[in-house]
Amino acid sequence: MQNNYTFIAGPCVIESQELLATVAEELVRINRALGTDIIFKASFDKANRTSIHSFRGPGLERGIKMLGDIKARYGLRITTDIHESYQAQVAGEVCDVLQIPAFLCRQTDLLIAAAQTGRIVNIKKAQFLSGTDMRYPVEKAMEAGAKDVWLTERGNCFGYNNLVVDFRNIPDMRNFVPTVVMDCTHSVQRPGAGGGKTSGDRRFVPAMALAAKAFGATGFFFEVHPQPERGLSDAANMLELNKLEPLIRQLLSD
Repeated sequence: MQNNYTFIAGPCVIESQELLATVAEELVRINRALGTDIIFKASFDKANRTSIHSFRGPGLERGIKMLGDIKARYGLRITTDIHESYQAQVAGEVCDVLQIPAFLCRQTDLLIAAAQTGRIVNIKKAQFLSGTDMRYPVEKAMEAGAKDVWLTERGNCFGYNNLVVDFRNIPDMRNFVPTVVMDCTHSVQRPGAGGGKTSGDRRFVPAMALAAKAFGATGFFFEVHPQPERGLSDAANMLELNKLEPLIRQLLSD
């Protein structure tokens, strides 16, 4: 098995410590079985929800503490997304990778704050940009002192309430960063198409991953949940937790 890919997985948002523990235990088991080093992801705040009434998470202070507890207990590397510059330093005290949301990938102050933590900065490509456009967010982060910058493909707007993935963005982005991650779950979204929330179709997640592999992706991001239909954010897109290992096995096979 090829085993030099970057894997990121976890629930979309921090719902409870119990959910975090359930997912973390499974990631540890997969890491032992496959020799992987899956990075645990969960958001402390979903600041870009469709509706003001949607669940957002526990917030910065409590959320980072919960992620820190997972890191200490399970030894997993951690990533989370930040939406405002002041969050970077606090999140960087626990997280190994700071994720910049797609809608915010051109926010200069946010990129600079993330870069100055010394952590890996993973910038998600905006739904309105091409792969080659991402050169400039990378330059902002690198010139602000980032030692390692990743890019993540997550699809482009395709009319209203729909996304399409142009997989050519992956090799385009690899021209200027070595790590290009495919966001296999957000790319199957139907933004805002669920009557005040985002809908989607998780059955296409494996195909997204395999197509991205063919185009040279060096990493794969999966939001997972033991019961995704009950998830408080991105319920329609998250992969069932018990399907993660078989898919990773398939990606690792030659």
